[in-house]
Amino acid sequence: MRPAFDLGLYLVTDRDLCAALGIERVVAEAVAGGATMVQLRDDSTPTAELIEVARRLMGLLAPLAVPLIVNNRLEVALAASATGLHIGQSDPPAAAARTALGPDALLGLSITATSQLAAVDPGCVDYLGVGPIFATATKPDAAPPMGLAGLTACRAQAALPIVAIGGIDSANAAAVIDAGADGIAVVSAVCAAASPRSAAELLARDVARARMAHRHGEQAE
Repeated sequence: MRPAFDLGLYLVTDRDLCAALGIERVVAEAVAGGATMVQLRDDSTPTAELIEVARRLMGLLAPLAVPLIVNNRLEVALAASATGLHIGQSDPPAAAARTALGPDALLGLSITATSQLAAVDPGCVDYLGVGPIFATATKPDAAPPMGLAGLTACRAQAALPIVAIGGIDSANAAAVIDAGADGIAVVSAVCAAASPRSAAELLARDVARARMAHRHGEQAE
């Protein structure tokens, strides 16, 4: 059985941005501040070393029931018994990832254009990472920003939960939720903060308020 999850404040790690405090401290502070999910994103660290990082993060997060998702690197997710895996459009198909992961792991899929939604199998995939919404410097190979209008278009066509990513911070988090996202994924807004906990607290509060306002707006309609 796959675990319950909340996309509200989804932290995506960046090795370089976390270097000053260390990834484990950044993650611990972010979760203490309200991060609801953590993605370990690291394409360059050797597999054996990253497995150890993932295992330490699982030791930190599992008792708190906060899912740890590994980006792209299936072998790391499996070896560390991570909660799940996140894949992109250029990775092996979701069906293959689901077969390798088994039925109990979470699987996220990146969506960079509405045209990709037709191929999504909700039997394999648990949530969609949609973006980039705004321009971002933390992913040099990112697709062009789709903006809030692109996010709204994806929301209209997708039945799965959506976490939006790309250039999201406290200044625009509420607008992203209002455009249809179930949560926000952040990198530099937390990883580069002097106090990851304080940054996460602010963002979690933004998301909670925006969700409440969005729900009230829907009920008013």
